[in-house]
Amino acid sequence: MDSVKRAIALIKAGDWNGAHSLVQDDNDTLSCLIHAYLHREEGDLGNAGYWYRRAGEAFPDNTLAQELARLTERVEQV
Repeated sequence: MDSVKRAIALIKAGDWNGAHSLVQDDNDTLSCLIHAYLHREEGDLGNAGYWYRRAGEAFPDNTLAQELARLTERVEQV
């Protein structure tokens, strides 16, 4: 799960591409959720929805900041 922790750190540092490259080939739930978040952040809501579905979750009704906080909390629990 090091990759999801690094991905969150890269997101917070503004490195979208670096974070994306860490999670794009992984299929675990957290990687899919981070992948979804990244596509949501770039405005690609269709692709984001796909990744939320892959993670088994509905598209969230929250802000990007709230979603990043939610994902950070989940990653810290791992």
